[in-house]
Amino acid sequence: MNTHMATASQDFSSKRHSHSSKHLGNEGADDEAPPPSSHSISQILHNHNHHQKPVPLASRRKLQALALSRLRSVLTAFHKNRSNPSFALGPRVVGTLFGNRRGHVHLAFQKDPASRPAFLIELATPISGLVREMASGLVRITLECDKLKEEEAKKSLRLLEEPLWKTYCNGKKCGFASKRDCGDREWDILKAVEPISMGAGVLPVGNHETGSDSDGELMYMRAKFERVVGSRDSEAFYMMNPDCNGVPELSVYLLRV
Repeated sequence: MNTHMATASQDFSSKRHSHSSKHLGNEGADDEAPPPSSHSISQILHNHNHHQKPVPLASRRKLQALALSRLRSVLTAFHKNRSNPSFALGPRVVGTLFGNRRGHVHLAFQKDPASRPAFLIELATPISGLVREMASGLVRITLECDKLKEEEAKKSLRLLEEPLWKTYCNGKKCGFASKRDCGDREWDILKAVEPISMGAGVLPVGNHETGSDSDGELMYMRAKFERVVGSRDSEAFYMMNPDCNGVPELSVYLLRV
């Protein structure tokens, strides 16, 4: 009997051990699942892409056209700013006043003596009258243009590009000034005075000068100016003259009011 009980106890122990081993083996199998194969990963990606809605061809073309339009606008604005002389003006500029003895005053501002003028206007003031004003003391020329309405302000020109100005000389109204393009005649005059950094004088009139205003000579005054930008609607140019104890002999104010 004892032998039978011992045999039964051994059988129960072996079965229990076998059952425990199988249970532990199943737990290990659940914790350590095999990594997905490359085939299963590609299958998952394929299914994911398959369920994504494709972008319509018309929408893609519209987006491409919009992006291209914006790029062209940026490049156009950049090229315009690079090619515009007024965009390159710094705090020191070259200023020249010139005109026939019986003609009107032309005023030009250049970045340097060899560059095209960034600002060129013709004033209604006779140059002989301006010479008399300067001989009597300091001269302040004020140029005013009208400010656009608020809804048009975003599209307004730069201050130096305004085409028409009301002119005041030492507080007295002197008619109007208008923007001028630098033609052959104006460029020839500026090239003739290019070597002159500061001074005034008379130039002989060349073959390009014709008309009733010509009397054989052209008056000019040339100097360096300090440019001060107050805002997008105000700028000032002060003639730098070392002989005036820091007081500018000629000042030009540009205002948009």
